[in-house]
Amino acid sequence: METIDREKLVKYEMDEKVVMVGFDTFEDAQNYAAQNLGEVVEVAFKDGNDNPQITNEVGLVTRKLHFNVQAGPEYKFLHSSDPEFKDYAHHLQEVDSDLKDESPEEKYITNAEVEIGEDPIIVLKNGEFESITSRERSKYLKQANVYEIGVVL
Repeated sequence: METIDREKLVKYEMDEKVVMVGFDTFEDAQNYAAQNLGEVVEVAFKDGNDNPQITNEVGLVTRKLHFNVQAGPEYKFLHSSDPEFKDYAHHLQEVDSDLKDESPEEKYITNAEVEIGEDPIIVLKNGEFESITSRERSKYLKQANVYEIGVVL
């Protein structure tokens, strides 16, 4: 069984409960809940702030997903664990780069990972590449609603 990187987890106290978020997979959250007598829940971060709410708006628990971003029909957020992320990252590698003679991977992904320090998320607007961001920073972009799997203790 894999061990969970507890340093990546973020603890929130709300309504006299402790909620942990930041799990890499849905299964990590399930394992953490089982080990700590907790309950797996969906946690929403809305209105450009870092105040979590327990919800079931996008059905992360039912769908067994760990992360989702809703920012309107023109935006799509591809998390690094998303199969589409790998396809799009491959597409970026194939695009010619004219900036500093770097490959698109170096320009967009490698530099972003150093800057972000966590899993990268590709942001598309109307199907076109817009930027690279992180799970944490996505809470503050484009009036985004960020949904993460969490564990209530």
